[in-house]
Amino acid sequence: MKIGYARVSTDEQNLDLQISALRAAGCEVVFEDHGVSGAEFSRPGLDAALAGAKDGDTLVVWRLDRLGRSLGKLIELVERLNRTGIQFQSLTEAICTTSSGGMFIFHMMAALAQFERALISERTRAGMKAARERGRQIGRLPSLTQAEQEEIVERLSAMSATDLAIRYRVHPRTVQRIRKRAAQKKE
Repeated sequence: MKIGYARVSTDEQNLDLQISALRAAGCEVVFEDHGVSGAEFSRPGLDAALAGAKDGDTLVVWRLDRLGRSLGKLIELVERLNRTGIQFQSLTEAICTTSSGGMFIFHMMAALAQFERALISERTRAGMKAARERGRQIGRLPSLTQAEQEEIVERLSAMSATDLAIRYRVHPRTVQRIRKRAAQKKE
């Protein structure tokens, strides 16, 4: 039996393309994960797919990166599948582990996928560094102005962090971070 697995990283994305391709490839059942990172290998849909697979079955994904992002974990998972008599197939990359050639292609594609992610990460870090050097702020804007932060520090002795958080409409951890930074400046 062919068992399909589809995953998207955010709830805004949709699985229609993946599910259609998996059904067209002959998957009798398709397990799904919505809004789940590929960095984690413990996911409800994937766990259910693996639990339902047995000797002679094939786990099918639309693309290799839908199964996961870590090369080591991908290889570990596919080798675990093979030890239990379960084959693996990735439709987009035309990988099927029923042969030694398929296993070789799997390892090559997984290595290339990891290399691509590393390049993207390097370019992102370089772009963020260049933006910082130009004076641009990276990330979201602070929720409090410098003056508001100074007010919080002044009021810490008279009010609790929770009360200050409510007053300034921030999370209590924000107040705790402000307190910590103020204490470090005094040192």
